[in-house]
Amino acid sequence: MTGRLNILVVGGCGYIGTHMVKALMAAGHHPITLDNLSTGHRDLLPGGEFIAGDIGDTALLDDIFVSQRIDAVMHFAAFIEVGESVSDPLKYYGNNVARTANLLNAMIRHDVKRFIFSSSAAIYGEPDYTPIDEDHPLNPTSPYGETKLWVEKMLAACDNAYGLRAVVLRYFNAAGADESGTIGERHEPESHLIPLVLEVARGKREHIKIFGVDYPTPDGTCIRDYIHVNDLVSAHLAAIDALMEGAGSGVYNLGNSRGVSVREVIDTAARVSGRPIPVVEDRRRPGDPAILVAGSTKIRNDLNWQPRFESLEEIVRTAWKWHASS
Repeated sequence: MTGRLNILVVGGCGYIGTHMVKALMAAGHHPITLDNLSTGHRDLLPGGEFIAGDIGDTALLDDIFVSQRIDAVMHFAAFIEVGESVSDPLKYYGNNVARTANLLNAMIRHDVKRFIFSSSAAIYGEPDYTPIDEDHPLNPTSPYGETKLWVEKMLAACDNAYGLRAVVLRYFNAAGADESGTIGERHEPESHLIPLVLEVARGKREHIKIFGVDYPTPDGTCIRDYIHVNDLVSAHLAAIDALMEGAGSGVYNLGNSRGVSVREVIDTAARVSGRPIPVVEDRRRPGDPAILVAGSTKIRNDLNWQPRFESLEEIVRTAWKWHASS
């Protein structure tokens, strides 16, 4: 285990970022959160240092890197809505690619050479096979997925040119909340299945829509791989330890390697909450693959990572604790 580190967490007021900051503090590190609060929530930040600002602000980045002895940077500052990326692609290329390039430029200027990047299963597109491993072809089907792929390419080039070591973590479906119930998922508007289902359980929505009930799956609904947010952040801790100990760059899938269907999520949420969840069946949405499940053998072997929340019920239970109290 490495000693106390100064970690710049960009986008640290978001869903995963707040959990990351909490985990960094628990591990004895000093997180410095940089967030423009366009989608993040200052009131959910559990501690550490906070700087209001944008990774596109070159002068601010220079000031941070000069005034703070930054050991590594963690990136959670991307826009993430696939549909919005289709309707407003320049917003996504501008923030996810151009501003990230600005951040990487600042890191190189100030000789900070360790970077953890939140990538996405969206870079794979329609899967040729499942479970999806890191060698699967990269064929993103949205501007959002394209922006993640562009940053991965930038990082590989920066490693080659400047010796910047980066660990890329390709998330599947982040879910759940911290066991304390003090931080959790808050998107405005919400688009993720588990919180939407729990909004029905709380009476904030009349029903949940199932988009497609005729997929080639056991119950006809899409199957996805859900990974608890705290298992995601534990992978980041393992990655930063590896980089600090001299490991090279790497690319890893992050998932439970277990698929669960939309109906299973709804049934589990009803059981955990003890409340009915009415369902409305609708047509398939364009571009929704039937099955997306991660092959995560590589990160388990290379970084000795093991998820703690492996059952859907555990994941939903932590989410319900958060949503029921927020």
